Formats: sequence, C-alpha cells, structure tokens
Amino acid sequence: MTTLKPVLRRAATLLPIVAVAASSFLPMQEASAQRALVTADGSSTVFPISEAVAEEFQKRNKNINVTVGVSGTGGGFKRFCNGEIDIANASRPIKKEEIEACRKKGIRYIELPVAFDALTVVVNKSNPVNSITTAELAKIFGRDAEKKVTNWRQVKSSFPNLPLRVYAPGTDSGTYDYFNEAILNKKGTRGDLTASEDDNILVQGVSRDRGGIGFFGFSYYEENKNRLKALAVVNSNGKAVMPSVQNVINGTYDPLARPVFIYVSEQAAKKANVRSFVNFYLQNAGKLSREVGFVPLPARAYTAATQRFRSNKTGTVFAGKSLVGATIEELLKAEGIN
Repeated sequence: MTTLKPVLRRAATLLPIVAVAASSFLPMQEASAQRALVTADGSSTVFPISEAVAEEFQKRNKNINVTVGVSGTGGGFKRFCNGEIDIANASRPIKKEEIEACRKKGIRYIELPVAFDALTVVVNKSNPVNSITTAELAKIFGRDAEKKVTNWRQVKSSFPNLPLRVYAPGTDSGTYDYFNEAILNKKGTRGDLTASEDDNILVQGVSRDRGGIGFFGFSYYEENKNRLKALAVVNSNGKAVMPSVQNVINGTYDPLARPVFIYVSEQAAKKANVRSFVNFYLQNAGKLSREVGFVPLPARAYTAATQRFRSNKTGTVFAGKSLVGATIEELLKAEGIN
C-alpha cells in the first residue's frame, strides 16, 4: 500500500498562508484545482531526497503541488509502468520485467542517478556488537535462518546471549533487492522477520527491541542515530568499515554502497510543471542529498543527467547489470561520464 508522505515539513508554515490567500478568492476545491500537480512514488530510501527537493521547489513554485509516495521501489515501478505517476523513486535500477511492463503500456522513461547511499545495518543501542561480516549477515537474514538462528550467540560465540529478532524491508523494496543480491545470493530472506517498505517502521522496531537487527538507507540511521547503533561491515579487504559519506566516496564501504535514481516518464516530461521540477531536482540534488544523509554525485554527473533529461534520452544503461560493490567512479564510467 502506498503511503503518501507530506512534502512540506520544513515549509509547513507556507501552507496556511497559501490556503488563506486562495480561499479569499475561490472555494477551496477550486483553489486546489488551480495548482499543477507532480506525482512521485517508490523507494523509501530515496524519499528523503525527493521530499527535500519538493519542499524547496514548492517554496519557489507555490502554484505547483508535489506529492511523494512511499510504496517501495517495486511498488513505485508498478504505478509508474501503469502510467499512474510522473516519477518513480528507485534505490536500484529498473528490472527487466519492469522494463517489459512499461513497454507494454507504452511508457518510455528517462533514467537519472541522483546520489549514492550507504545501506546501513543497525542494532539496538544496548547491543554490544560493533561489527559484522557479510557471512554473518547472511546467517542472520538468510532463508535458512528461520528457526535455526534465534539468538545472537548462534551467529558467533562472542556475541551476546540475547534473543535475535530481524527487521527488514519488504519484497517491494529496492533496498531488499540490493541486500538480497549483495548478501544473500538472491536466495531471499527468512520468513519470520518483521517486514515493511516503510523504513520508519523498521527504525521503531529495532530501537525498541534489545535483540533487534535491521537494515535500510543511511539517511534513516542519521535521523535516528540517538536511538540506534550502526554496525561496521567487514569489506572485501577484510576491514570493518562504518557507513559514512567519506567511506562511500573512498570506496571502502563495500558491498553496501549503492546508487539511487529517479525515473521520469517521457510523457510526463512534456508537461511544464514536471520539467520545471526535474530540472530543479538535478540542480539541487547535490546540496540537498548531503543535507539528508546521502553522498552527492560529482558535479559533472548532474550536468550529464541534466543534458540527458533536456535531450529526452530514454532507456536504461543499468538493467540486467549488477551494481553490487560499484563505486561512484564506476557508476560514472558505466554512464559514459569522464
């Protein structure tokens, strides 16, 4: 189910002003009808960026209303390929089956990377565990773990004697898809976990459960670091590395660093309000993504994305390709950006 999130939290004081001004001249329903609409849905990971962009955009464009939903990357693509929304927020590239679904409905799209994320593994603040290997993560989250791994000590003898409970994104989530490929070899998660496409629910679960463990985008950890502990993840060089902006930039936080995207419908991009919003998004994604806990792409990446959007270059360069462990420079290379 899609959860519509407010996109004017930081600018909430503007809403009454707009509403009062409009009601002085028109009935409220007629006033709302006067405002152009931009619709986005999909990844809860990408939501904080799109929300921040929408807030700033609406401060400058009070005649345009932007709605941002949170139905997970897969849920967003379902709506997008049905022609229901203008923009799909995605924490992974579009899948082959989604490409086919869009093709059948005549939906062409422009693929735009907007930032990098550090997928973050979190535990309760009281948990003494500080680092974890990818093998241990697979042991905890994997399909075979159900009924076999119910205590932290079953993962590793030095871990605490504490009931283990697992919280994870649902299967409509791009974060689930990425973790499933990077950690679980695409075998899926255990069946007894608490799943949700809304990362705030996962935050609440782990923060209230001494034996809880979960994963989601870095921005949700940053927003709740007073309630959660992030674990260092042992990378391919055998070093335990904490999720951070710097460790994503230097390429040491692998394999859980990943790019995130927006996909814009070609048909929607013909509308002036959508074009205005997407251009604003690409002009401000670097600054605003950093503010909400993401790693901005280099300036040349946003320049290239803007050129791609303005020239209406449709399609994907990533479908069917694994981005597990990809660095920012490798992403740019795949896009042909020098």
